[in-house]
Amino acid sequence: MRINNGVSCYRRDCTDILSNGGPELARIELDPLTVHTVLISETTAADPDDNYYAGGESLFDRTTVLAFRDAGFDVETIDDILGLGVYLTPAVKCRKTRYRLSAGTTRACSELLEKELDQFPRLRALLLMGDTAIETVNHIARRRTGARAIPAGSTYRLRGSKYFLGSLRLFPSYLQAGHAYFIEESKREMIAEDIRAALDFSRSRSDSP
Repeated sequence: MRINNGVSCYRRDCTDILSNGGPELARIELDPLTVHTVLISETTAADPDDNYYAGGESLFDRTTVLAFRDAGFDVETIDDILGLGVYLTPAVKCRKTRYRLSAGTTRACSELLEKELDQFPRLRALLLMGDTAIETVNHIARRRTGARAIPAGSTYRLRGSKYFLGSLRLFPSYLQAGHAYFIEESKREMIAEDIRAALDFSRSRSDSP
C-alpha cells in the first residue's frame, strides 16, 4: 500500500507555515499492518532534502537512526526503522515561518495527522517528540474525548507517566529530528529511554486484535 494516498489538506489559511504548495506528505510503499508505533516529530524541514524518506543522507533520517541506535536497536537506515514496525512523520506537514506555531495551525494540522494515523489498524503507541507533537495530538484527543490526553507541563515531568488516547499509549519525549538532537547529551539519553519504552509496549501488545 502507498501510505498517504488520498490523504489531503485543503486549508490555506494557516499564517505561520508555508502552505502554498500544500502539505509535504510521505508517499511510501508500506504494509500498514506492520506498523505498531508512529514517531511524530515537529514540522517538515526547511530543506525538503532533510525530510524523512527524502533518500540519501537526509538530516531527519540521520539523527533518527542515531536515536534508535542509542536506544539499542541495530539499525543503519530509515528502512531498518520501518522494519521494526515504526513509521515516522512530522505533526505539521508544511514548513514553519515562525519559531512557535499557533494553536490554530496545530489544530488544523491535527486533522491531517489524524487521517494519517487512521491508516494503521494495528497501531499501539505514539512517540511524541517535542511540544508541537504533544500539542497536535492533544487536539485530536479534544475532538474525540472533549479533553486533552496529556496535561500541560514540562516534558521532563511528563515523561514516564502513562497517557492514552483510546487504546493508544502516548509517550511524550524530546525532538530527535534535526540539529537539536546534538545539543544536549542528557536529552539524547531520555529520547533513547522513551524509544525503548514505546517499542517494548507496542511489541508486548502486537498480537492483540
